[in-house]
Amino acid sequence: MPFAVRSVAEAGGTLPAGTMRVEFASGHDGAMDWALARPPAAGDLWWVMVHGHGSLGDQLYTRPDIRDQWLPLVAELGLGVLTPNTRGNGWMSPAAAADVHELLAWARAEHGARRFVFASGSMGGTSSLIYAVLHPADVAGVVALCPATDLASYYAWCRGKAPAFPGGARNEGIIGQIADAIQASYGGEPATQPRRYRRHSAVANAARLTMPLCLVHGTADPLIPVAGARRLAGALADHPAFVYRELADGGHDAPLPAMPDALRWIVAKLRAH
Repeated sequence: MPFAVRSVAEAGGTLPAGTMRVEFASGHDGAMDWALARPPAAGDLWWVMVHGHGSLGDQLYTRPDIRDQWLPLVAELGLGVLTPNTRGNGWMSPAAAADVHELLAWARAEHGARRFVFASGSMGGTSSLIYAVLHPADVAGVVALCPATDLASYYAWCRGKAPAFPGGARNEGIIGQIADAIQASYGGEPATQPRRYRRHSAVANAARLTMPLCLVHGTADPLIPVAGARRLAGALADHPAFVYRELADGGHDAPLPAMPDALRWIVAKLRAH
């Protein structure tokens, strides 16, 4: 896969110094996509942060609450950072996963990356878990905040139920958009692509999640029900380096402040070995 790398200044952006925009034609199908990358000042440990649904690969830098809570961790922990665009609302589809796999190979070859921690929330948390079961050798640790842990059952929930947001506003719109994006990214509904959905299921492939893993979910999440997180936590009950935390009455964004401590925990475990 050929990569075109430009500095932020060349790309016309205002991101932190040293950030590069990496543009490429996918080796999977030739589609164009991009990522932002910033190598660490020293070391070989990188953070891969996949954005949420409705955002793009620059979410770490442009969404104020995530930027202010999470971005300081890059300097504090001495991490490289890679934020792939994953085809927009790609939900770590086969095509998006193939692109990320090649991006990691690029980071190894060009910048000496050796280990990658996938740490994200919502669609990003879902994507982190999916990539970890697809390519466990690529993933040194995972932090998944408010993720869907099995896309087939989550898709069915999206199509059949739309609970109310706090305050009475309904969320049929965004839940329907999520279901449409999953169906488009995976080439059909779960009933027409059962093997594909099963291969991308963290619950069905939980035995492949042997790396340190932290999972956090709010019990009142109106977008991604906590039931999926509980299923994965049950499947990982004997995992020696697994932490599961529920936030009572927490909504979809309630787990976001948990990222700093969770990422610190993962990094400390990796650097101790």
